[in-house]
Amino acid sequence: MSLLDRLLSPGPKRILALDGGGIRGAITLGYLIKIQTILRERTGKPDLRLCDYYDLIGGTSTGAIIASGLAIGMDAEAIKDLYLELGTDIFGQKRGLFQRLSAKFKIAPLEKQLERIFGDRTLGDPSIRTGLCIVTKRADTGSTWPLVNFPNAKYFGDNKDILLRKAVRASTAAPTYFRPEAFKVSATEEGAFVDGGVSMHNNPALQLFLIATLKGFRLNWAKGADKIMLTSIGTGYWPDRTSVDDVTDNKLWDWASEVISLLMNDAKVMNQLMLQFLSNSPTALKIDSEIGDLSDDLLTDQPLLHYLRYDALLTDEHLASLGFSGIRAEKLHEMSDAENCETLTAIGAQAAEREVAAGHFPEVFDQLSQTTV
Repeated sequence: MSLLDRLLSPGPKRILALDGGGIRGAITLGYLIKIQTILRERTGKPDLRLCDYYDLIGGTSTGAIIASGLAIGMDAEAIKDLYLELGTDIFGQKRGLFQRLSAKFKIAPLEKQLERIFGDRTLGDPSIRTGLCIVTKRADTGSTWPLVNFPNAKYFGDNKDILLRKAVRASTAAPTYFRPEAFKVSATEEGAFVDGGVSMHNNPALQLFLIATLKGFRLNWAKGADKIMLTSIGTGYWPDRTSVDDVTDNKLWDWASEVISLLMNDAKVMNQLMLQFLSNSPTALKIDSEIGDLSDDLLTDQPLLHYLRYDALLTDEHLASLGFSGIRAEKLHEMSDAENCETLTAIGAQAAEREVAAGHFPEVFDQLSQTTV
């Protein structure tokens, strides 16, 4: 069936949401490979791709790269191999000292790799096999832009000819790391875009649920725990605690980065809280010591979705429990250290083995409605 027929057909729908996090996106791949393995066994389809199962795949920043690769039919294992190469290439070439006043890393390696992967596909290209959402931030207007490939979307006519690699490049344009990306958003207007991670949706899961259900986005999927399943995958997390003396000694330039980090963390927690508040999640996380994991809280009379969240805890103790006792967790928190890529991939695989269970994926979501390409 056509993509539009698939998106608008009745029956249960599945969403996959992938966080931003720079090189730590390698963690995501361990979870994706585990999920792909479970689904292949469940469906009896050894060649199943995640785009065959998930009706909408979306990502922010590094998650946009992976989401777009999955949406065009790439195997999760193949993306892992590609990612190991990408990490070294993209984050291994810093700009000269004076050039870093505008951006830390050279943009040419990233653009070259994105062109190699996606070629001249546009956002509306029929070779994109499932619903796709790339979350970016339009800096010249201050608005979050979820770029989608739905033929019935309100602005599809304006956006369908945007090169897929340009949209992904926009979503990965982290301020201070890469320069912004500019392209035409209509016949008469150009926009300047930066990383979607500086919006409320570095974790794009709640945004994707809204896209699936709000009337303005024109999918209008039915809500319910047996009607929408949302799988959300992170890029690693850790408890953040700074000494009082360090905070009070902060200089103006220290706050420039600290404020962004504080706001992004609040956004991440609020996304998680709201999705657990709308569901009875089997993977619910403790939000804080006051409200717990919301297992006794539900915003509506019945759950509005089946929600799964997977993420790797990056602390020394947890890494040791996964078999990585010789690695300092703090070293893995940096999102642009290419040397961490293989280690992060291995951590993601081990964490997935522990956290992801076949029982998390209800049988009601097993029936596939694949897009004809």
